[in-house]
Amino acid sequence: MSHVGSQIGRSIPRLEAIAKVTGRAEYVHNMLLPGMLHGKILRSTVARGRIKRIDVEKAKAGNGVHAVITSQDILSLIPHPYHGPAFHDQPILALDEVRHYGEPVAVVLAADPHVALRALAAIEVEYEELPAVYDEVEAVTSPVAVHAELKPAATFADLKHLVGLKNTNVALEYRLRRGNVDRAFAAADHVFEHTFRTQQAMHAALEPHVTVAEPGDGSLTLHTCSQNPSFIRTEIARLLGWPENQVRVRTPFLGGGFGGKLYIKLEAIAAAAALLVHRPVKIALSMGEVFYTITKHATTVRIKSAVTKDGRITARECEAWWNGGAYADIGPRVTQKAGYTAAGPYDIENVRIDSYQIYTNRPPAGALRGFGVPQLAWAYESHTDFIAKDLGIDPLEFRWKNLLREGRPQATGATMRDAPMEKVLDRIAARLNWGAPLDRGDGRMRRGRGLAIGLKAGTSPTTSVAMVNVNASGSATLYVGTADMGQGSDTALGQIVAEALDLPMEDVKVIHTDTDMTPYDMGTCSARSTFHMGNAIRLAADDVRKKLKALEAELGLPQGSNYSVKDLLQKRFGMQAGNIIGVGSFIPPHIWPDPETGLSEEITPFWAIGGTGAEVEVDTQTGHVRVTRLINVADGGRVVNPEIAITQISGAAIMQLGFTMYENMIFKNGRVRNASLTHYEIPSYQDIPALENELLSAEDKRGPFGAKGLGESGTFGVSPAIGNAIFDAVGIRLTELPITAEAVLRALRSAQPLENRP
Repeated sequence: MSHVGSQIGRSIPRLEAIAKVTGRAEYVHNMLLPGMLHGKILRSTVARGRIKRIDVEKAKAGNGVHAVITSQDILSLIPHPYHGPAFHDQPILALDEVRHYGEPVAVVLAADPHVALRALAAIEVEYEELPAVYDEVEAVTSPVAVHAELKPAATFADLKHLVGLKNTNVALEYRLRRGNVDRAFAAADHVFEHTFRTQQAMHAALEPHVTVAEPGDGSLTLHTCSQNPSFIRTEIARLLGWPENQVRVRTPFLGGGFGGKLYIKLEAIAAAAALLVHRPVKIALSMGEVFYTITKHATTVRIKSAVTKDGRITARECEAWWNGGAYADIGPRVTQKAGYTAAGPYDIENVRIDSYQIYTNRPPAGALRGFGVPQLAWAYESHTDFIAKDLGIDPLEFRWKNLLREGRPQATGATMRDAPMEKVLDRIAARLNWGAPLDRGDGRMRRGRGLAIGLKAGTSPTTSVAMVNVNASGSATLYVGTADMGQGSDTALGQIVAEALDLPMEDVKVIHTDTDMTPYDMGTCSARSTFHMGNAIRLAADDVRKKLKALEAELGLPQGSNYSVKDLLQKRFGMQAGNIIGVGSFIPPHIWPDPETGLSEEITPFWAIGGTGAEVEVDTQTGHVRVTRLINVADGGRVVNPEIAITQISGAAIMQLGFTMYENMIFKNGRVRNASLTHYEIPSYQDIPALENELLSAEDKRGPFGAKGLGESGTFGVSPAIGNAIFDAVGIRLTELPITAEAVLRALRSAQPLENRP
């Protein structure tokens, strides 16, 4: 193959751009199949209760209603209808008991979705309401057990340590023990302790969840907006007791995911309904229903640090409680993987961490952009500023003094490699012009600035498989199970295969996820796709090259004869025919954490590093905060597509801005009181400050052509940078999210002597 120049570092427009702007891109919401029925879900009206009676006869008799399905119908098809990636704890429809408000109880099927929706009102359900528990800390000792027994799923390698327990709301406890924490605290010059809380929030993807189930002759096809179709196929096949090749999962474009479209959501309900009625079934949620489907963990984090007189952190103790809601989803993985970094981006010899995944009677919580790190960074980077200010040390200087450096062991014992935290921190400080005076304002308007930095361990171990088909014309087709949900993965992965095969990007086609054609991928999550799938693509390309060399030998040509693929295949088949197919599987190196200490020298394949600088203006009479500047700096390794990467950092920062300032699921007795985008506030265009985004190009030696994931790195520092800027402006310590005007005003009033209050 002739050299065409590097395809890495090119800002190639997204492959699907024209299809999306012209309306031709395929989405499941637009799908119609012959004979298709629409399903609407009846949901629980209590947070916890025993189902005493379900009467569906009136609903069945409704004009246009095809069927009404309850858990008893599903039991006739699936004897053990429980699913979940960590625990098999979630029934397809509620069986005997409901565990959160809004849990699916029954499904009405009709050719007209409006008929199905109206028929829900005719279903009568009688509950015996039971005591519920909602707070993640209270649930640890509460007599209310959300589940009588925990049943580990044993699906993923990194979750096989989960054990079955009875009468506990603690689904998982990750423990990390390094050094001698008690001795370090006893010898400390200063001890600081704070508790921080974050709220329950939701993903707010513009496309709500939707699945179309299409039954065949002894087979089933699912068209679904999923971030991990390979898992969906495995889990649906397991539920049905079928071999995997009888289940096909197709994923066209997603209208956003952010972690909310991982694992089983609607797929099991739609599959069971379609197989029971022998017709295609489409179930599409309203945005209000999404609030009860999957959310972001609410957390409580207690953090305690031992510090010397000159500002060196010698010990840190963290306890983190993760409100997982009624069903575990992937929460145990969030709890453990985020727990690795709970001590923050600092070089601390003595560390004690306890990270707990807790069941409550709230809607389930799972993966959300950042995978738990933004909740922890809110705690450890706010805590950092509080310590620095109390000691009279500049917050930047304090960070420089304690920052983890290249080659040093992180709290888990894993060595920091290709993790340029110093460079990220330096760029934030430079762009903030940290050393220069800041106009502090006067009167009611006060100004301040703050910064924060965070790190995340890339998820490991996971598996990605790629297949590259080099056609007789010399062009290539890439088959990967990575779902493009708007992050531009099709384009970036296409550039990686083009680079690996020395082809122009224009000669590469990427096949959308379809489990009948595309090989296994664990999932599009945790910023893993560029690194994991990119490495699998490189291995597949190596396989192609080996087969080309074998073909040269078969044809009696000298090795390295520099024949093109087209010429080689022409010689082999006597015409333009044939294919060279390469396959690559990638599993990163990994050493399991010690079960007693949580330590491991090989905990992650790469470190994601990101930070934020913020400038704010605070109205001291109203508590209103205006973020005037938001600077986001992230390490992207060797960036594959700079323009797409920058938009990812922008999107991540804006999303975290929403969680920082506006978004909050408001509950009353387990019911979400603001379950609509009318009442659940996400940032509007007018709320977004001037964004300054910068990517550091610092090659990751393990990544494909030096690349690494970065779609989450823009989230880590946003909340604490804004909180620290408010602290800098008006001297109040905020420990809970979101940072509302009311919360700021209350803190300002509490900080004033009574005689000075207005």
